[in-house]
Amino acid sequence: MTSSPHPLPAVGQAVLRGEMSSEQAVQTCLERIEQQDGPTWSFVSLRAEQALAESRERDAEPARGLLHGVPFAVKDIFDTADLPTDSKSPDYKGYQPVKDAAAVTLLRSSGAVLLGKVATVEFASVGAVSQIRNPFNTEFTPGGSSAGSGAAVGGGQVPLALATQTGGSTIRPASFCGAAAFKPTWGRVPVEGMKPFAPSLDTVGWVAEDCELLVRAARVSGIEEKDTAIEGRYLRIGFYETPYFSEAEEETNVALEETVRLLEKAGHHVENVSGPAGAECLNEWQDTLMHGEGRASYLAELAKDPAVLHPGVLGVVSKELGLTHDGMAAAYEQIAALRPRFDAAMEDYDAWLTPAVVGEPPKIEKGNSLATFNRLFTALGLPCVGLPGFTGPYGLPVGIQLLAPRFADVRLLQAAKIVESLIRLR
Repeated sequence: MTSSPHPLPAVGQAVLRGEMSSEQAVQTCLERIEQQDGPTWSFVSLRAEQALAESRERDAEPARGLLHGVPFAVKDIFDTADLPTDSKSPDYKGYQPVKDAAAVTLLRSSGAVLLGKVATVEFASVGAVSQIRNPFNTEFTPGGSSAGSGAAVGGGQVPLALATQTGGSTIRPASFCGAAAFKPTWGRVPVEGMKPFAPSLDTVGWVAEDCELLVRAARVSGIEEKDTAIEGRYLRIGFYETPYFSEAEEETNVALEETVRLLEKAGHHVENVSGPAGAECLNEWQDTLMHGEGRASYLAELAKDPAVLHPGVLGVVSKELGLTHDGMAAAYEQIAALRPRFDAAMEDYDAWLTPAVVGEPPKIEKGNSLATFNRLFTALGLPCVGLPGFTGPYGLPVGIQLLAPRFADVRLLQAAKIVESLIRLR
């Protein structure tokens, strides 16, 4: 089955431009959810009447912040005071937190209206995969673990959604569903009230209908520094294939080549960069940390009731993966050594351009695909932006990825807005 994402104009921008009231935006989202969510299974809970009531309050008051009146959704591993947080785990079925997670509080404090919770892979990790389908074709995966965030935004059901990334769980589903996404520098957005997987990697991010919403979500969540103004001048972009480029499929290569062509045609400078030596082991080291820290994160669930744990989670907790303390220590040390080297290598560039995904989303029965081109940058703690605008042989979305040194989040988002405009104009 093929659906029709974005049947109406972008809701978030319509609210920000004053072309649509918050109540109209929420009502539009609810209508789209009713029409589309049966085939895609993006939402796990809604607060429709409460959201409509809040939207009327937003329309009747002065703007609270940069996202005033904009509807948003929350990945179901973040606590919400007025909706359950199941984390797709039978052990947490119906669990009702007493307060919002910090990342949710920041969005709501800016005037954004919480619409509902969207589905995730169990614990956003190695547990049960949800039934979510790609909004462009329900025979294909939306990616994971922020599957509901990607599908709901890509399908036009909501303009903004909270997501997380421990490997590739924000950038990958956004790419597969035709949405924009931002994974900030590790540690810049509070994780209080979010179910952890691997704390040294877990990063709060967002999926959105465009970069402007990502910029606003980042600012209201504390990502502000002295801007490096890049408007009005040509960008300097490094094209970084990564050590894993041979795994990229033709549609990803075409998307990157077209992005380079658009940049150069507009007068921007693109040059090939090789990156620091040692990066070829980053995905392996990331895997070691992710599963090693994941074991500690789920020890309490194991002690409480091992019978309800998914085999994937149980395998991590029960040491079946054969990880050692020495291996963990080595992974920490090697990744830590590469972080300042990558920062230095990127410092003179506005951004580096890299693949976002291997290729188009696979058929649903083949899983969520691999986070080959995300895991190394998550390990390094780098800010990453995913941009849509390309398709593969099945007509499904394929995105590209931009990254920058740690704490250069604002510069990266500025560059991403310029690249986004070039892709859209094409």
